Amino acid sequence: MQLDHTDYQILRLLTENSRIQWKELGEQIHMTGQAVGNRIKKLEDGGIIRSYSLIVDELKLGLAYTAFVVLTMNTADHKSFVTFITERNEVIEAHRISGEGCYHLTLKVRSQEQLNDFLNALLAHGNYGLNLSIQTVKQSGALAAAQEE
Repeated sequence: MQLDHTDYQILRLLTENSRIQWKELGEQIHMTGQAVGNRIKKLEDGGIIRSYSLIVDELKLGLAYTAFVVLTMNTADHKSFVTFITERNEVIEAHRISGEGCYHLTLKVRSQEQLNDFLNALLAHGNYGLNLSIQTVKQSGALAAAQEE
């Protein structure tokens, strides 16, 4: 699906506020609300917009730590590992990766104890490397990168 400058403007504004009214969005990019709605429907139907989400203040929920884990499997049984991470609420994102390691996991935990419990259970599947986030510098960079192409 080929996107034009207007599509990227719509995506940028929806990324900033996915609850914006079509009429208000249209006023910002000099289109009617109906025309914006048609563009958004095209982006949804084309799979560019897959879903809408909200951003939660994790600290207010008590999620104090973001951890990144690179796991090197010690078995060829990836199915049991995938089942394990699917059932764990701490795992908010998981990728099978190339290069060093087999999987990259992003975790959100309330405490070091919760992190330790998860890591101890993870040892049944392989060895891991751990990094803790100390500051979020940028989020949601996919749209900006796509726009530059």
